[in-house]
Amino acid sequence: MMRDRLDALKQQVSLLGYLQTQGWTPARRLARGRLMGLCPLHADHQPSFLVDGGKQLFYCYGCGAGGDVIRFIQLYHRIDFRLAVACLRTYAGVGGILPEVDLYYQTQLHRHPSALAYVHQRGIHDPEVIHGMRIGYAPGGCLRAWMTGLGYRLEDLRQAGLINALGYDTFCHRLVFPLATNLYGRSLWGSAPHRFLPGGKGGLYDWENIRQHPSILLVEGLFDLAALRQAGFGNVTCSLGNHLSGLQWSQLCDGAAREVYIVFDGDESGRQAARQLARRLWIARVPAWVVGLPEGQDPNSFFAAGGEAGQFQQWMREARG
Repeated sequence: MMRDRLDALKQQVSLLGYLQTQGWTPARRLARGRLMGLCPLHADHQPSFLVDGGKQLFYCYGCGAGGDVIRFIQLYHRIDFRLAVACLRTYAGVGGILPEVDLYYQTQLHRHPSALAYVHQRGIHDPEVIHGMRIGYAPGGCLRAWMTGLGYRLEDLRQAGLINALGYDTFCHRLVFPLATNLYGRSLWGSAPHRFLPGGKGGLYDWENIRQHPSILLVEGLFDLAALRQAGFGNVTCSLGNHLSGLQWSQLCDGAAREVYIVFDGDESGRQAARQLARRLWIARVPAWVVGLPEGQDPNSFFAAGGEAGQFQQWMREARG
């Protein structure tokens, strides 16, 4: 019975689709629909990673790794089999544990003044924006008791990556942003790294509500997105970094008639990434323009410092030349 459930779960997920969410792109096509590309599991210098979409299997001729999507998740994220299955269930949208956790973290934001003060310090004050983006707060040390009190097993929480092997909350002193198939925890302290639950960042933020816009703004960070929405721009999405995953790229290039304004950070890394992405989008026949921000600024810092929507719109017009 367990084998049947696993087989049914794997049938819901395309191995190629999952690989693309982790940034893998094929280098060439072979016979019978097979694909070859660089191996994401080791430092590959020539394409040695074979994907058979029909059989839903992969094999690397370089490092010898191979198997199905669950085996790839195990190797790529360096997790055990049970956590890999939980990761796949989350990716496939099976189960309701993450929405329940998301709701709990939202209530915690308003019970911890220091966390809400941090959001306000970043210039985000509009309750509709905070509620609409479902921003929450993970204080740490309390999720386990709450969720087990609702009837979830400790093993469920472990498999979802919400608590670690020692039983402690994975997210502690972090703002939490729900993604389509994951949660993103942003530390309130600069030294601690931001993190996802197992499974990666997935697609563009809130893409299903944004994809119909004929003109969209693409930003790096979720606070950039929040600042623009607060300023009245409703057509904003976020890539969570200045490098797109394969899934995010395919979303932008899904054949819909749209133009893209790339609004990455105003530093050299952001500008270079924005220019490269714009060139790639034009080649893919997606009109794209780079919105130039003042040195060292991003949309969040611009609006938090009192910037106006009119000035930002002017920069968008200037981007078109």
